[in-house]
Amino acid sequence: MKGLTASFIVALAVAWAVTPSVLHLAWRKGALAHPRDRDVHTEPTPRWGGIAIYLGVVLAVIFTVTARHIIPGGAGWNWQLVGILLAGTMIAAIGIIDDVKDLRALFQIIGIVSAGIVLISFGVRIESLTIPFVEVKPGSWSGVNLAFWPSVFITLFWVFLVTKTVDAIDGLDGLAAGVCAISAATLGLMAAASDQPSVALLAAAVAGACIGFLRYNFNPAKIFMSTVGAQFLGLMLAAISIVGTFKVAAAISVAVPVLVLGVPIFDYGIVLMRRFANKAPLTAADRRHLHHRLLDRGLSQKQAVWVIYGCTVVLCGAALAIFQMSR
Repeated sequence: MKGLTASFIVALAVAWAVTPSVLHLAWRKGALAHPRDRDVHTEPTPRWGGIAIYLGVVLAVIFTVTARHIIPGGAGWNWQLVGILLAGTMIAAIGIIDDVKDLRALFQIIGIVSAGIVLISFGVRIESLTIPFVEVKPGSWSGVNLAFWPSVFITLFWVFLVTKTVDAIDGLDGLAAGVCAISAATLGLMAAASDQPSVALLAAAVAGACIGFLRYNFNPAKIFMSTVGAQFLGLMLAAISIVGTFKVAAAISVAVPVLVLGVPIFDYGIVLMRRFANKAPLTAADRRHLHHRLLDRGLSQKQAVWVIYGCTVVLCGAALAIFQMSR
């Protein structure tokens, strides 16, 4: 437990301390979010806040793993953890460029898929799928072990889905950071209970970095995480769920990560269906997201964010309950 606490505190402290410097760097380099029709903010706001989140997560993991001999509950290095950090670094670097150059959707897709391939190369992939709560016999759950190429395809799909859904909900001050903090904390608790220390440390670092960043990102936001932060967090949550909940208690290996990440996934799915029904480009940005609809119903930014936080807590609570029952 001390290892998890150390990872959380270091990530929180780094993100909190580094964000002001990142804010000034964004102003100097012109990495600014200028108001658009679908945006809520009315003045240019610095981007690149995700750099602070990235540094918080990476430095917390490196510190906690390096100091594992003096911090009880620490975890050592393994290839999966290395692969996750490398893939995260790749997606963060692409995000830094995108926040300035506004890359085409195709380049973002290539970047996410490439990061997913890095994960797979280091052993981070979904190797089996089960039908939740369907027992073939006591203690044996209905499911299938995946061959290599179907495993690769499903893993890449999951990585892309989670990464893009987190990116899509980054539309209100503090929304993506808060939702990711809640989801990461939930995944971390499950990993700790399942004796997966490296997964738990990574999840604790993600939660800590998000909360540290919220000091400057909650309404009224002084800085946005933008692509570099949203896609980095999405990739981290996808990877944590793959090496965490997808590998524990077969009965819940699919249901739990979907519930934990339910708010962004369901929101993104509904938006895509509405775009398809209206024959609009699937990659076109619009005001169809849940947070936009809440604002259109008269809620303030803070009220809309707290409503979505509440939905996330409810879904994560349900996931924890299912996880506990399966044990």
